[in-house]
Amino acid sequence: MATLAASGIPRRRMLLLFAVMLIAAAGNTALQSVMPAIGRALEIPDFWVSLAYTWSALLWVLLAPYWARQSDKRGRKPLMLLGTMGFVGSMAVCGLVLWAGLSGWLLPATTFMVFAAARSLYGGFGSAAPPAVQAYVAARTDPENRTAALSVLASSFGLGTIIGPALAPSFILPVVGLAGPLLVFAGIGVLVALAIALLLPSDTPRHRARGSISNEPSIGGRSSQTSLSEDGEDFGEGPRLRWRDKRLAPWLFVGVIGGHGHAAMLGVIGFLIIDRLAVPLDEAQQAIGIVLMAGAGATLLAQWGLIPQLRLTPKRLLLWGFALGAAGCIVTAFVTSLHGLTLGFALASLGVGLFRPGFTSGASLAVERSEQGQVAGMVASVNGAAFIIAPAAGVLLYGLSKPLPYVLVASLFISLVFWSTRLRD
Repeated sequence: MATLAASGIPRRRMLLLFAVMLIAAAGNTALQSVMPAIGRALEIPDFWVSLAYTWSALLWVLLAPYWARQSDKRGRKPLMLLGTMGFVGSMAVCGLVLWAGLSGWLLPATTFMVFAAARSLYGGFGSAAPPAVQAYVAARTDPENRTAALSVLASSFGLGTIIGPALAPSFILPVVGLAGPLLVFAGIGVLVALAIALLLPSDTPRHRARGSISNEPSIGGRSSQTSLSEDGEDFGEGPRLRWRDKRLAPWLFVGVIGGHGHAAMLGVIGFLIIDRLAVPLDEAQQAIGIVLMAGAGATLLAQWGLIPQLRLTPKRLLLWGFALGAAGCIVTAFVTSLHGLTLGFALASLGVGLFRPGFTSGASLAVERSEQGQVAGMVASVNGAAFIIAPAAGVLLYGLSKPLPYVLVASLFISLVFWSTRLRD
């Protein structure tokens, strides 16, 4: 943190920016961890539960670029406040309506419709905060410290994916029950918003420093990050890249197919744990938290530990990532114990933690320096788009046969192992 202070961002302010990113990731993943149990308690079909995330992810993908542009015009602080309050409003309304539904005050169908509408607050307005935070840091750090500062912010998303599922069972409170985690994180979000309003100086943009477009935070996911300069592009403007560019197309194909596989296995895991363990929902929620926390930890182990140490090429990251992901999916598909589910999902998540950076770095290395900004946007689009359809599709397959989603994802990953052998290092 000392280097950040020397470059213009005091330690206390950097911690506040870190908290803005952390609370969004932790709250969102806590919600994801409790929703399967809530859906079963309300007797809402699993598919409709997963569809609420589809709507939120779609809004995030569509509106995040708009909020990134607005941060240049209106200032970073107002956009951080807007995004944080979008998170607070969404979590609070979702928590209250789910509490009412679980208490029998609302019909299950009404509960779900209001819940889905409240989730749109997060996808629509919560997406304003991450690019504003990133732009704030980019505009106030010198080139030597900028990458380190943005890496700190990126780590907040990863840390939040562990904290959310870990704390969610502790926030299942006597009165509000399974809605407790949502209400608690909404309260924490209020404190973060007050801190932004009172402690963060207002800023009037004097130049562009646009934040990169982060994906909606999810368990085992990763925030897309690019290095930024004061004009928003690190290496200048190059010719407009096309999705069919021969240099990029193989890497983007891997990212699209692999990302959909990851999103599908993530969308099903909560329901699988409840059905496989066949225990009361409160006990199942404890198990869901353990499994998801193990998966997020395995992803971070790959990205923070193994990749820097092993220094594998992008192609090798893909080969190992898809192989481990396939093995983990096969284990998850057929085991019946908590230990087996934890091990299988962690192994699959370890593979995800390898192949996502492999696809990202491979796409980056395939093009010129002047094209890096465009590639970063394409990678963010690929990562975000995977969570629009795949989770709901995975739940539909799960309704046909419980092992089916993981068997199909394993087959998909194995085919991508063979596809990746054709790529150039």
